Amino acid sequence: MPRIDVTRTYLEMTAPGELRPAAAVPDLLVERLERCPPSFYRYLYTEVGRPHRWTDRAGWTDDRIRAHLEGPITLWVGYEHGSPAGYFELKRCPDGSVEIAYFGLLPEFVGRGRGKYLLTRATEESWALGATRVWLHTCTLDHPAALPNYLSRGFRPTGTEVYQAEVP
Repeated sequence: MPRIDVTRTYLEMTAPGELRPAAAVPDLLVERLERCPPSFYRYLYTEVGRPHRWTDRAGWTDDRIRAHLEGPITLWVGYEHGSPAGYFELKRCPDGSVEIAYFGLLPEFVGRGRGKYLLTRATEESWALGATRVWLHTCTLDHPAALPNYLSRGFRPTGTEVYQAEVP
């Protein structure tokens, strides 16, 4: 597999008042999944991540997914007219922060303003978990609108790094 340079950018928000919320999308219902089946988790990860070459969890077994979902995470799905449109995964960290660990839309919903509202909800839910700080990272393999969306919602860059990634 070819290797390419990828730039990863870390971003954070340190107070709830820093959020610049996007307008609500009336047709997008965002719900927390309490008991997500491994097959649905795998579907979300695979379909949202396919255009961005997400591979780190591709080989996870059902048992590994179940164990992950029992950890310090919450999983949320945005539905439009009953169809999954995107999701986010929040991870509570030992230092009191909350990481927006995974975030994205299914390809059919990209470019329609759903990501702005879904990120707003991810950030609001992070603060609702009692976060002392909300943080995330993005990279040059993600959708080109990802970083501008994070910045527009009020996240500030805290650092970057360049690494090599194998891409299919």
